[in-house]
Amino acid sequence: MPPSGHQDPALRTLEEENVRLKRAVEELSVLNDLARAIGASRNTQEIIQTIVRRSLRAVGAEQGVITLVEEQSQQAMKTFVRTMVSSREQEHFHFNQALLGWMHLNKKPLVLCDPKNDERFHGVAWDDSIHTLIAVPMMVKSELRGVLTVYNKKEGVPFAEDDQRLLAIIATQSAQVVENARLHEKELALLKIQDELRLAARIQTELLPHTPPAVVGYEIVGRSIPAQEVGGDYYDFIPIDEHRWAVCIGDVSGKGLPASLLMANLQATLRGQTSATVDPKACLERSNQLLFQSTSPEKFATLFYAILDHREHRLSYANAGHENPYLCCGSLGTKRLTTGGIPLGMLPEFAFEQESLALDDDTLLVAVSDGVTEAMNAQEEQFGDERVAEVVSQCKGSSASQIIDHIVTAVKNHVAGTPQSDDITIVVVQRKKQ
Repeated sequence: MPPSGHQDPALRTLEEENVRLKRAVEELSVLNDLARAIGASRNTQEIIQTIVRRSLRAVGAEQGVITLVEEQSQQAMKTFVRTMVSSREQEHFHFNQALLGWMHLNKKPLVLCDPKNDERFHGVAWDDSIHTLIAVPMMVKSELRGVLTVYNKKEGVPFAEDDQRLLAIIATQSAQVVENARLHEKELALLKIQDELRLAARIQTELLPHTPPAVVGYEIVGRSIPAQEVGGDYYDFIPIDEHRWAVCIGDVSGKGLPASLLMANLQATLRGQTSATVDPKACLERSNQLLFQSTSPEKFATLFYAILDHREHRLSYANAGHENPYLCCGSLGTKRLTTGGIPLGMLPEFAFEQESLALDDDTLLVAVSDGVTEAMNAQEEQFGDERVAEVVSQCKGSSASQIIDHIVTAVKNHVAGTPQSDDITIVVVQRKKQ
């Protein structure tokens, strides 16, 4: 029998092995329970809270936090999601940005037994209640997606090496689950946005004229092809009285949903002003004031606004910075209207010019947005004004709808498959030959 006070080395080794085996069984139980708890969930916040709570229990810590970092963010330190869980009622610690920066650089577990005096974090202001901590990276495909951190082991003792190892395993096994949940939530958010955009596109389409106006002796047709789900181009035909119609085409600054909202604002403004006055100059000046008052400084809209008197066969118009329309008058060929002004909403007051012209038989007016003239091919060559004028000249004798078809086809042939970068809108007013 061994002397008193001395233990058989073999027995001591066996006891140490039993302790290690017991520890391994406990760790496997923790990991197995955690896998079951988070495996079926798709909610990022619930998964994170479960991981933190199980981690606190596994290593006997007082508080824990998972900080997810923004993927491919220009600010590498930007926090995306943060969840803090505490084992007792106390103020939550603030996750230290210096700690996150260290993890970005090193991507390995970190144990701090005395954070205030650790040379690696010299000058960092730590919370007075933080005595020890373990931080482990949550890696997905060699990229840091988050950090799991626990603070202050209970009973005031330092964290052991086994605590660090177990926490690292937990972070490794749960990182992909958290990432999958986050991606799932992003996908759901994207689907929701797409549904809202489809609804916005339908609403915007309903704001545009559904059918061409029936005007004696004239064909008036418009078409808009947005570059995105919704666009910022606008056209409208507004009846004034039994022999006058307002015809307009516009382009608001920007693209997508913000532009479509400004487009709706522009339409409401113009319809209100058209009912109040039949003077294009006065209509644009008042609309300019209203848009300037209701929009931010970087928002504006170009607009060609005309009033067609189909009894007198005259067109009175004013132009607020829009593409000058094309006028084709029989043997005189095709020319551009020149009267213009600045876009609406740029200045609080502006005196617009007004012009009036007679419309002879077969007179053709074509107004387009800059999505037509600035459409570019793979060589970054724009479609340009001259090509529009050429197509308009060649369309003599075609119906208004056919003229729009010809222009759209010519633009598509020019870009040759290059994605549409801007809204394309065309309005045609053609006096029929008597």
